[in-house]
Formats: sequence, C-alpha cells, structure tokens
Amino acid sequence: MKFISQVKFMITLDIIAQIGIAVFGLTAIILVSKKNKWGFVFGLLSQPFFILTSFINKQWGLFLLSIIYTFSWTYGIYEWFFKENKTKNNTSRSKVKKTKK
Repeated sequence: MKFISQVKFMITLDIIAQIGIAVFGLTAIILVSKKNKWGFVFGLLSQPFFILTSFINKQWGLFLLSIIYTFSWTYGIYEWFFKENKTKNNTSRSKVKKTKK
C-alpha cells in the first residue's frame, strides 16, 4: 500500500508540474513574442515545473536542458530589467553633456 500511495503522490506532482508548464510556459512565450520583458519572469517561473517533471520521469537530457534554460531566462531578466536602466542613464548623461556645449 505504501508503494501505491507513493506512485499516486508522484503522479499528482507530475500533473501539477504539467499545469505549471502549460500556464507559465505559454504565458512566457506569448509575452516574449510581444517583446514584453515580463515574459522572461514567467519563463523563469516555469523552470521549477520543467525540472520537477523531468526529474520525476527520469528524463536526464531534459533535466540538464531545463537547468540551461534557467540560466537563459535569468540572463533575459538581467538584460531587460537591469542592463536597460544602465543604458538609459548613460544616454541621458551624454545628452546633458551635449546641451552644455
């Protein structure tokens, strides 16, 4: 009986992971395709579900790929949320210098 309850628990976790992949992954793709920076956040939120389902189903290639995707989504967040602000600050400074001359 203990084995059966463990199997049911794993199946339930897998179903939750599949729903998370569908909701967060689809939202990420739609937002990124519309050049919305929040797509990267949703993509990163989908990664625990990808990692969980690949681990449960022992799909080690997908597991490794999910880890790589996690870094990719994180880099996208850096580029869209943090690096863009630095670029705007540098641009505004150069405009100020030009107007003083």
